[in-house]
Amino acid sequence: MKKLLVANRGEIALRIMKTARRMGIATVAVYSDADRLAPHVRYADESVCLGAPEASQSYLDIDKLIQAAKDTGADAIHPGYGFLSERSEFPTAIAKAGITFVGPSAYAMDKMGSKLEAKKAVKDFGVPLVPGLDEPIEDLTVATKIAAEIGYPVLVKASAGGGGKGMRIVNEPSELAEGIELATNEARNSFGDARVFLEKFLINPRHIEIQVFADTHGNVVHLFERECSIQRRHQKVIEEAPSAAITRELRAAMGESAVNVAKACDYVGAGTVEFIMAATGEYYFLEMNTRLQVEHPVTEWTTGLDLVELQIRIARGEDLGFRQNDLHQEGHSIELRVYAEDSSNSFLPDIGDLNIYQEPTGEHVRVDSGYEQGMTVPIYYDPMLSKLIVKGRDRAEAIEFMRQAIKAYRIEGVKTTLDFGLFVMEHEAFKSGNFDTGFVGKYWTGEMPKVLEDAEVAGIGKMLWEMEVGRVR
Repeated sequence: MKKLLVANRGEIALRIMKTARRMGIATVAVYSDADRLAPHVRYADESVCLGAPEASQSYLDIDKLIQAAKDTGADAIHPGYGFLSERSEFPTAIAKAGITFVGPSAYAMDKMGSKLEAKKAVKDFGVPLVPGLDEPIEDLTVATKIAAEIGYPVLVKASAGGGGKGMRIVNEPSELAEGIELATNEARNSFGDARVFLEKFLINPRHIEIQVFADTHGNVVHLFERECSIQRRHQKVIEEAPSAAITRELRAAMGESAVNVAKACDYVGAGTVEFIMAATGEYYFLEMNTRLQVEHPVTEWTTGLDLVELQIRIARGEDLGFRQNDLHQEGHSIELRVYAEDSSNSFLPDIGDLNIYQEPTGEHVRVDSGYEQGMTVPIYYDPMLSKLIVKGRDRAEAIEFMRQAIKAYRIEGVKTTLDFGLFVMEHEAFKSGNFDTGFVGKYWTGEMPKVLEDAEVAGIGKMLWEMEVGRVR
């Protein structure tokens, strides 16, 4: 692998390129007209304009991406996450063009891309599944019978897609028919796949995911868990590793289940197996994300591994170079997704110019960003500005580091989730580790913490930041 085209934009494109450069691999950036001056474009060795800002005419155009690789002599393509990263037609087209895809096979994507197919695949491997109907709902009578057996509330859920679409919570029998109809219509409109199924709805469980890696030599390992329960609209905002709720025994059991999920689809590369966990400790397979995750930095900082480097080495046919017994966790890491969103107004996306954009610094803080001061946040793409990641010797220290990092992060011109992040870090439920996916609904009032209303504190300088770090350490 001599030249890598990154079929993405923003912070993840830049993050992948940094590892590639360190490995001596040349990089190619692609961009739309809206991203012409973006940092990832300037950082790459070469760049190719794909066209109009709309993703359908740029980042989602497979033919343009492959032609860009051919024109620049790129012998490999990394999809990042989002866009085409879990579309099986992308690796299929890349393979046909004689180019290496840094990711899993189209077969694995298809297998895990359908929640129903995924359930069928992992069932024979003893992976715990949420009680319910593990086949498409075709008969209301059958669905009514199963719902009564597993008990209400139940969840009608789309087989395809994600992001909370095609899902309906049904609290009583009289609501079931309407719930099925609404979920079916939304699934059809959102994903082109109208299939829905039925599961027991676990009220406010924890969302735990396990990072897995598999090479082409038969080695499959897990890199432990990430806690992802702080969410809005079924999408994560804060992640951490390790989870405060996972015991050594539970970690081993969930890790083994995640490895079995990877084996069930002959997986190769980086993948994430997601579970939901009841308050009593029972956990159930939710789905598998067949790509690098947004929250991968917390795993990197607690394992000492570069996950993008591992992806590239596996794509080159190399052995993982380690086995499960070689892996261990050290310290505690937390990530906040800094979105251009109005946290006080249902987390609605915000757009505008970054009049002030100053990131925190320090040996225990990492900011993966695709933006700079003066840039415009466009309306065409996901509103994430950056990922703010910290690492401490333990969870309490990591929380304090995140508090200080948020206060040192200055963004003006758009509203962001920094206020929400500080609220979480200072909330007793989070600090105690006693929280679940219902955190936002239970506790978030939409009120900005006073510390971020104070411009003087919000503009804390580097010297004060380092003083605060010294006191914490």
